[in-house]
Amino acid sequence: MRKNIFLSFMVWLLSFSLAEAQKQSFIKRYWNSIINDSSDISEPQFFVYPTLAYAPETSWEIGLSSLYVYYAKKDTANRLSEINGFTFVTLEGQYGFWFDHAVYSDKEDWFFLGRLRFQRFPMYYYGLGPDTPEEYLALVDSRQVLIKERVLRKLKKDFYVGMELDLNRFGSVEFHPKEEGETIEMPIGSEGSTNIGLGLGFVYDNRHNVLNVRNGLFSELAYLKYAPFWEATYEFGTIVSDNRIYRPIGKDNVFAAQLFGQFNTGDVPFNMMSALGGESMMRGYYYGRFRDKNYISSQVELRFLPLPLGFSNRFGAAVFAGTGTVFSDFSNLSLDKMVWSAGAGIRFLLFPNKDIYTRLDAAFTQEGHGFYIYIGEAF
Repeated sequence: MRKNIFLSFMVWLLSFSLAEAQKQSFIKRYWNSIINDSSDISEPQFFVYPTLAYAPETSWEIGLSSLYVYYAKKDTANRLSEINGFTFVTLEGQYGFWFDHAVYSDKEDWFFLGRLRFQRFPMYYYGLGPDTPEEYLALVDSRQVLIKERVLRKLKKDFYVGMELDLNRFGSVEFHPKEEGETIEMPIGSEGSTNIGLGLGFVYDNRHNVLNVRNGLFSELAYLKYAPFWEATYEFGTIVSDNRIYRPIGKDNVFAAQLFGQFNTGDVPFNMMSALGGESMMRGYYYGRFRDKNYISSQVELRFLPLPLGFSNRFGAAVFAGTGTVFSDFSNLSLDKMVWSAGAGIRFLLFPNKDIYTRLDAAFTQEGHGFYIYIGEAF
């Protein structure tokens, strides 16, 4: 009996050891295939990786990301398409699933650009306008579904036009004032809302690799109308203007600049007002630190891809700075209300054949700082 138990234990131990060895071998081969990417440039690539990040709006965040990149019909003359997914939990009690894509058809006749968000994302509410206090007024708990999709058809080389759809479901909303028993002025939309916007978009885009643009232009002008007859709770309109330029400096360096504006008219719920901050623009500010009907911002970035280190060509770096403000109408737009953001980051060349870097950025503002880890550049 003891001999049988001993033999069974030894068989189990051997099986476990073999399984662990196979697992470690698989993980080793997987990471080696990424770090030492030798695949054909035309072949699609799929990458799954864990993430650990810190940002003002999330505190520490633990997540799992995936990225799929490919050329339509494996033709490298086509632009690189990317589809990425991200699921996360944070120390602030937030969790969710994100799905983003920038997909080009063969010959770039069609361009699909959009995102999906399903999340429980308790957020800080500071009030409206550029003069809100540094301390938040309330913690807003909610469950959100956000879908934004652009379906664009090429009219001529690099110029697209098409329909845009924006669905925003803001439900199960609860305001918790920072100071117990304190009464705050509730903004429009504080009870929650569902809003669907339909509109028209014009895009000029000659970027070849949206995750790391070395030379190109991107410009979008769109108008969306949110109205009750489209099942929207409120009636308002939104104009979005997004303009980006990328220029090479020497062989490996890139100068990038962006000018962004979002302008709303009508009864805009607070959760759909223009918001300053986040991981792409005005890095270092909590997303929604400043909110109002209108928002303008600009940023510049100098990228060194890669750095001339000698021992490796996989590392790069970037320095960036930005400024922006929110305002209720143009008569209240003041340069004195502009806030700034600046920082630097390191880059690691993840997919050498497709020229895709992962970034770690540290951003600083007059109010604090933030750290961001993502695949692809901020803009």
